[in-house]
Amino acid sequence: MITLKDIEKAHDRIRPFIHRTPILTNSSLNELSGAELFFKCENFQKAGSFKIRGATNAVQLLSEEDLKKGIATTSSGNHGAALSMAVTRRGGKTHVVMPHNTPKIKVENVKRNGGEIVWCETSQESREGVLEDLVKKNGSEVIHPYNDERIIAGQGTCAKELIEDCPDLDIIVSPVSGGGLIGGTLIMANEIEEKIEVYGAEPSEADDAFRSLVAGKIIPNKTINTICDGLRAQIGALNFPILKEFVSEIITITEEEVIDAMRMVWERMKLIVEPSCSITLAAVLKRKAKFSNKRIGLILSGGNVDLNRLPWSST
Repeated sequence: MITLKDIEKAHDRIRPFIHRTPILTNSSLNELSGAELFFKCENFQKAGSFKIRGATNAVQLLSEEDLKKGIATTSSGNHGAALSMAVTRRGGKTHVVMPHNTPKIKVENVKRNGGEIVWCETSQESREGVLEDLVKKNGSEVIHPYNDERIIAGQGTCAKELIEDCPDLDIIVSPVSGGGLIGGTLIMANEIEEKIEVYGAEPSEADDAFRSLVAGKIIPNKTINTICDGLRAQIGALNFPILKEFVSEIITITEEEVIDAMRMVWERMKLIVEPSCSITLAAVLKRKAKFSNKRIGLILSGGNVDLNRLPWSST
């Protein structure tokens, strides 16, 4: 399993290539929630999300020989853009397998950072199958978006900064998808400050992690019909044991709750955030009694939003 030392080494490795993102507060959201909220703003991160952390860590560990093979991955957008940025910086090429319904801004972000897109269907099976065919054809080196120890260690640096810059937290709330971010967060919080509880926030329409914890084994998603396009992935085999051991709870959130929280962040904090990260605020507001009077770090994981398709424009 990844350790605190792995995360510390990853942080040293990626520091020249990422932003140390700010932590913001908002008095009206504190009043509404009945808690002290500290928002870790990865929407200000390079390539627009926390994904640059894990991607950079993985790419910096590649040999020149691996880099020459070309790099391949699957992504709903943010990992693909971040990986393309990190690989391009080292002079390599990246192929990104993406679902055809990926928001345009995320498609353009991949292209702008030097990635080449290979389209797939929306299911997890299609993503993995197209990636497998691509690797067989090109001999590419795969950097998985979340089921990779290098990625998990890199994503853990987000919680490392949050804990360093905001002492005495009681709780951290992280989005849950494939589990790289929450996995790194759980390891960081457990090893550096055991009193910090970590909660996951997951869409009800893609709640495989929640159901997997109940079952004690990985259960596939029944649906991925959620506005949180960054949270449609299946929980990773490397990350699931970390969740089983350390996570306090995964809170499932409806689409309406996600949209309401996203709009609150836009209106009250003047921040452009994705549905996939506004879900952390939605979790706190849904369970006010649990979080009352606590100091809570919320990870705003990204800000790559299609401004022509805002979710409240049709409500």
